[in-house]
Amino acid sequence: MQAHFTVSTKTGLIEPAAQCPSPNRDARPGGEQPRLVVIHGISLPPGKFGGPEIEALFTNSLDFDAHPYFGEIRGLEVSAHLLIRRDGTVTQFVPFTERAWHAGESCFRGQDRCNDYSIGIELEGEDETAYDDRQYATLPKVLRAIFDAYPGLTAREVAGHCDIAPGRKIDPGPAFDWLRLYDGLSAS
Repeated sequence: MQAHFTVSTKTGLIEPAAQCPSPNRDARPGGEQPRLVVIHGISLPPGKFGGPEIEALFTNSLDFDAHPYFGEIRGLEVSAHLLIRRDGTVTQFVPFTERAWHAGESCFRGQDRCNDYSIGIELEGEDETAYDDRQYATLPKVLRAIFDAYPGLTAREVAGHCDIAPGRKIDPGPAFDWLRLYDGLSAS
């Protein structure tokens, strides 16, 4: 049975989620509140699932010499608020009250710097590989908890990394079924 998620607006934490604090975060500028959710896809190394590399990247402890691809991302300091693994488990790296470093150069509806006002959710996956059923079961429940905590957020404010950084990013990619997400939100 899937967990019921709740968000504390005071702490910015979602329960139940494993906590793995990332140093790659800072204060949201000017009292910004979340008003956008960005869906990403990530696998490290590309196409490999289930290892500790994503957590290592987000906590600046990745062994960049462990795989040839890691040399391409050496020194990268990034994070996301959440990671949803292929088995549906959720790990939180940054409280929603703080800015995670996930979007990079970005724009949503004419406003730049999406990191300032967004929540970044990484799905363990890759652009061309179908996401797991368990992720599609968990993601709507996580989003519903976020929407409940931040009433200005709705499904209209959920975008892919590809939507806020077109031409630069393509994740979560063509393998992500947006209609399935919307159906899950309608059912949750």
